[in-house]
Amino acid sequence: MVPGMQALFGFQLIAVFSSAFGEQLSSMERMLHLIAIVLVTIAIALVMTPAALHNQTEPLAVSSRFIRISSRLLMASMAPLALGLCLDIYLVARVIVGTRGVAATVAASLLGVFIVLWLLLPRVSRTRSKP
Repeated sequence: MVPGMQALFGFQLIAVFSSAFGEQLSSMERMLHLIAIVLVTIAIALVMTPAALHNQTEPLAVSSRFIRISSRLLMASMAPLALGLCLDIYLVARVIVGTRGVAATVAASLLGVFIVLWLLLPRVSRTRSKP
């Protein structure tokens, strides 16, 4: 998961140096890209925190406390990652399609996919697996 997030982060940074970035996006849209970069950075920090925590506090054991904290950190990373991705998808769709309405629809649809797959599906699965 971390390499994929790092690759995404790299592409986000490279986009700023493209001539199309300044020419085709408004200042508000460029600010949205900055917000997306910050959100993905927060997600990366949350995903990497369990490794740092484990190495510094319990390097030779895996406790239930560590698993609980790690699970919470990973779950917390999903919201900023989803929002950051949706903002960047909006910007890519805006450049490709040219209209804000279509770009917003694409981004909102993607956010809906994240909500279904990352929130609703696990909850449905959890309730069905209970006796």
